[in-house]
Amino acid sequence: MITRADKENEIKVISDKLAKSKAAFIVDFKGMKVDQVTDLRKKLHPVESEMKVVRNTLAKRALKDFPVMSDAVSTTFKGTNALVFAYGDVAAAAKTLSMFAKDIEVFQLKSGVMDGRKLDEKSINFLATLPGKDQLRAQFLALLNTPATQLVRTINEVPTALARVLKAKSEQN
Repeated sequence: MITRADKENEIKVISDKLAKSKAAFIVDFKGMKVDQVTDLRKKLHPVESEMKVVRNTLAKRALKDFPVMSDAVSTTFKGTNALVFAYGDVAAAAKTLSMFAKDIEVFQLKSGVMDGRKLDEKSINFLATLPGKDQLRAQFLALLNTPATQLVRTINEVPTALARVLKAKSEQN
């Protein structure tokens, strides 16, 4: 039997994880096998996320410290739930969850919260389609680099064209 001290400790742990996370997702894992849950946890680790199975009442009590989050997701806590905390790139965590939901039929994305806004399953799947942080950085750097590259090509084109004309002229003689 779980004691009051254990419950208070669990509430504190959930509250600390919510405070550190950029987003939290509520998932239903009922019907999943132990190896499937372990596989999901392993897939979440590289994207700086973690899954924690929670008791609904304790999760609701932990959310009382975060009224904005509580308003967004407190009605979702029904059945067998786990919280997925995204500490790093939120899109990468959403992508991992979305891909896992496609592979495992019994796994269900219920809802989530990011920046105080509620995310339904459709929103989470849309978030999963967005490029990751590293890909966005690469696209931005390429965008910044394009004008300079085009300028260098244009400047180099004049001497190159002159060299071609001189070479063609020398081959005629």
